[in-house]
Amino acid sequence: MATEIILREYVEHLGNRGEIVKVADGYARNYLLPRKMALRVTSESRKQIAREHAKAEVAETQERGAAQALADALAAADISIARRVGDHNTLYGSVTTSDIAEALSARQIVVDRRKILLDEPIKVLGEHVVAIKLHRDVPATVTIKVVPAKTAG
Repeated sequence: MATEIILREYVEHLGNRGEIVKVADGYARNYLLPRKMALRVTSESRKQIAREHAKAEVAETQERGAAQALADALAAADISIARRVGDHNTLYGSVTTSDIAEALSARQIVVDRRKILLDEPIKVLGEHVVAIKLHRDVPATVTIKVVPAKTAG
């Protein structure tokens, strides 16, 4: 059975703030409603969403602006990550989202590692373009250069 709800915020693969959508009862009852991401459709909830909508538009504009500024900083960033290599330039380890987040924070660019989109860890030397999900309307990428670490000897 389906339940009609009004979304209080953007929910990926479901809808935007203020939209009325039908979802499974369990999804509404166990996930959306307890997290205050949605309200059941009533005349009172429609009024509440209308009041929240004006505040939300201002917040959305600010979030989008901050995400765009961060995306510009990421595009201009020159990030190199050094890794030990073996014979034939094969990496001993790999470069993960945590490594990328750490390299960005060293450049005073703070990005949560969970927002860095890697299908699998980087295991080869060279330049790699990595997507970062800052905001649903602002695409961002950063170019990571994986270089051999200098060895003492």
